[in-house]
Amino acid sequence: MKLPVIADKSPAKVEVKAGQKYFWCSCGLSQKQPFCDGSHKEYKDGEGKPLMKSVAFEVKEDGFVYFCNCKKSKNGVLCDGSHNSL
Repeated sequence: MKLPVIADKSPAKVEVKAGQKYFWCSCGLSQKQPFCDGSHKEYKDGEGKPLMKSVAFEVKEDGFVYFCNCKKSKNGVLCDGSHNSL
């Protein structure tokens, strides 16, 4: 299986709270998209280390953000519209 997997071709709009840390799924395998559930740990390199890991995202102010679900964003965990070209 080639990682990351496209979890969805549209972003996830999520209400976030200031001071909270969120762990975004970078592999696309999580059943709790757009957040990590540890599914990436099943896929390891030749040394037994996970091929991918979650990405921490800390929020500075309350509001809504659009997390990338296609895993192709050049804007880190946030959607940049890359899903429009899939």
